Amino acid sequence: MRIPAHSVCTAIRDDIVSGVFERGSRLTEEQLARRYGVSRVPVREALRTLESEGFVTTRRHAGACVAEPTEQEAADLLEIRMLLEPMGAARAAQRRTEAHLKVLRGLVRLGQERARRGQGEDLRSLGGWFHETLAQASGSPGLIALLTQLRHKIAWMYAVEQPAKPVESWIEHGAIVDAVARGDAERARALTAVHTERAAAAHRLRRPERVRTSQHAVNIASARH
Repeated sequence: MRIPAHSVCTAIRDDIVSGVFERGSRLTEEQLARRYGVSRVPVREALRTLESEGFVTTRRHAGACVAEPTEQEAADLLEIRMLLEPMGAARAAQRRTEAHLKVLRGLVRLGQERARRGQGEDLRSLGGWFHETLAQASGSPGLIALLTQLRHKIAWMYAVEQPAKPVESWIEHGAIVDAVARGDAERARALTAVHTERAAAAHRLRRPERVRTSQHAVNIASARH
C-alpha cells in the first residue's frame, strides 16, 4: 500500500514542531524513509511541501535541512496572525453554519468550565480547537490553510504561557461566538483583534536546543489527520 505524501508530510512536520529534529539538522530521504517505514517517493514530495511552508530549507552541498527562522521572522508570524484571525472571524459571521455554531458554543462551555476549575492543559487544547473551528467557519479555503500553517509555525517557534485570567479569556471567546451567531462581522472582527493581541503577549520565543533524535519507527497511521 502506498502511503500518501500528505501523511508523511504531517508526520515530519509534527516531529519538527515537537523538536525531534532540531533546527539546522539535515533531513535525508533515506533517514526519513526508514524512520516512517515508507519509500523515498512520498518523503521527497513531503520535503517539497515543507520547504514551501518554511519548515525545511535546501542548502548547497547539504540538501534538505530543518529551517532556522530568525527572531524577526518569528515576530512577523504573530503579526500576520493578528491580521488574519480577525478577518476569519468577520467572514465566519457571514458564512458560518449551525454546525459551526454548535461546536463553537460547546467549546466555550467546556472552556469556561475548565477555566473555573483551573485545568490549564485542557484549556490549551480547547483554545486550539476553538480557533481552528472559527477559521473553518470562515468558509475560505485559502484563509483556513494560511491560519493552519501559522498555528503550526507559531507552535514550533513559541512557548505559550497560560492566561493570567483564564476565565476572562473564555468570556472573550464567548463574546466572539455571540457576534458570529448574530452575523455581526465588524464586532466579531474587533473582538477577535483584541483577543489575539492579548494572546500574542503570552508567547515566549523558544531558544533552539539540542533535543532527542530517536530513530524508532513512527506509526504513520497517527499522521492521518
